[in-house]
Amino acid sequence: MKDTFKHKGLRQKLVETITNKGITDSRVLDAIGKIPRHLFMDSGFLDHAYQDKAFPIAADQTISQPYTVAFQTELLQIKPGDKIMEIGTGSGYQAAVLIELGAKVYSIERQQELFKKTSKFLPKIGYRAKKLIFGDGYKGLPEEAPFDGIIVTAGAPFVPKPLLSQLAIGGRLVIPVGEDVQTMTLYVRKGEKEFERHEYGDFRFVPLLEDKT
Repeated sequence: MKDTFKHKGLRQKLVETITNKGITDSRVLDAIGKIPRHLFMDSGFLDHAYQDKAFPIAADQTISQPYTVAFQTELLQIKPGDKIMEIGTGSGYQAAVLIELGAKVYSIERQQELFKKTSKFLPKIGYRAKKLIFGDGYKGLPEEAPFDGIIVTAGAPFVPKPLLSQLAIGGRLVIPVGEDVQTMTLYVRKGEKEFERHEYGDFRFVPLLEDKT
């Protein structure tokens, strides 16, 4: 569990890379520069940890490309103390970025193997979510709603209605929508039944798993 000068140097290069791709939020860039991404990956992938690429993790999932993490996080416009729900904990890297920005994070993971691993791992490196839940992301967490922001880290074939209903007025939902290729979509809740929708180009994500039981 080491974080060396070499790792820190590689992180700064990664920050430069995603800055050159258009990420401008200095707080998001600082978070990417601070979090030891190599610790979220199997040791065999250490050389790849600070490349701007997605990589496989357990249970046929991936750790998202740093640019994608930064892009989604920037769209959320997080303020310290914001209540954020994450759908798809995965490796925990995105959750760490949210916590680094001062968010109160509630994260749901559908894969038991990943849930167990990440629940132990995140606190070990100093990142404490408000709640890590093993469950169905399509349903969200109605008992904890409303949320200032909701981030979905897997490709959704459609926008789950429960997620929209769990947004606070003024809250933002960032979700990749589509089957093979997803369109990054932002919903801003303007009123009880009024939502503003913006689209931000194509991305590729692993599919969001639905609870079939």
